Amino acid sequence: MDKIGESTLFIDLSALEHNYRYLKSKIAPETKFLGVVKAFAYGSDMVVVAQKLESLGADYLAVAYAKEGVLLRKAGIEMPILVLHPQPVNFGEIIHHDLQPSLYSPKILREFLAEAKQRQLENFPVHIKFNTGLNRLGFWESDVDYIQQQLQGRNELKVISIFSHLAASEDENEREFSQTQISTFEKISKEIDQKLGYAPFRHMLNTSGIINYPEAQFEMVRSGIGLYGYGNDAQVDAELKPVATLKTVISQKHKIEPNESVGYNRSYKSDGYRITATLPLGHADGIGRQYGNGKTYVSIQGKKAPIIGNVCMDMIMIDVTDIDCSAGDEVVVFGKNCSAEDFAATASTISYEILTAISSRVKRVVIQ
Repeated sequence: MDKIGESTLFIDLSALEHNYRYLKSKIAPETKFLGVVKAFAYGSDMVVVAQKLESLGADYLAVAYAKEGVLLRKAGIEMPILVLHPQPVNFGEIIHHDLQPSLYSPKILREFLAEAKQRQLENFPVHIKFNTGLNRLGFWESDVDYIQQQLQGRNELKVISIFSHLAASEDENEREFSQTQISTFEKISKEIDQKLGYAPFRHMLNTSGIINYPEAQFEMVRSGIGLYGYGNDAQVDAELKPVATLKTVISQKHKIEPNESVGYNRSYKSDGYRITATLPLGHADGIGRQYGNGKTYVSIQGKKAPIIGNVCMDMIMIDVTDIDCSAGDEVVVFGKNCSAEDFAATASTISYEILTAISSRVKRVVIQ
């Protein structure tokens, strides 16, 4: 590969395919698979990832907001797209672009029904979300009768699925809580089937749920972070391949004398003669200030180089005293051999945050 010349996020579609097939191997052949591509496919490239998942035979995609689904439709994606957090102001776009909303509260259900009636829709597909313990979005179990009352005798909408979300599927210490969530959801599904007179398909499992609770896969599972190479568990991570690799280059090197400072607020002061390198990457690119001051490392020729001083808006400085390198040399921030999970952990956060933080000004390159 030629020298990159600038900060670049590489998106490996072969890694995506590997992760998809690994996760598919954990579920029954007849179980549907939904790929979560919200937040620009976890900071990578939403359209490219969606196209790949469509070609692999995934059954559904999920986005957070309507505008993400609209972008996919305009890019030619034809498969079903679930909008997880629709807002009433976007109901027209959802209908026009054949997106499928999650209806999660009495207000949202009433307003979408009104929109559907005004547009004279018939059996428009919707998904009903139930809150079983995450306490974020969703109807309560006690709302089943209300949902029936709103939909009874109406043909504008068709409930094609009901779903919920496990709160701690990766935490073995919370197994009892997760089992309670699953049992509650099973009870709700029986009530819904009885009240509606038909059985919508069901989905509850996220990536960690697929691994830890396969008995609750129902008719569909949803995977987000797992598709991108992270499974919230070291053993699972070993089976997956990171899709995104962030690389940058050395812009300049400096020789630093004892007690000389580096960066804003002089937060780093040398304890001896050191050599530093400046990289064209900063908090405006998604590398937050929490990664500075020796907490986090980047990699040059397989060797760790700590980030020193405060992270600047457009630059970070690293210590390369013991590394033979020059201006223009490649630097790996995270990727296959130094994972985003490890990088994030140095600042007490998670892979999701660093992946989705990489800004749009960082060049994307797709590896087929």
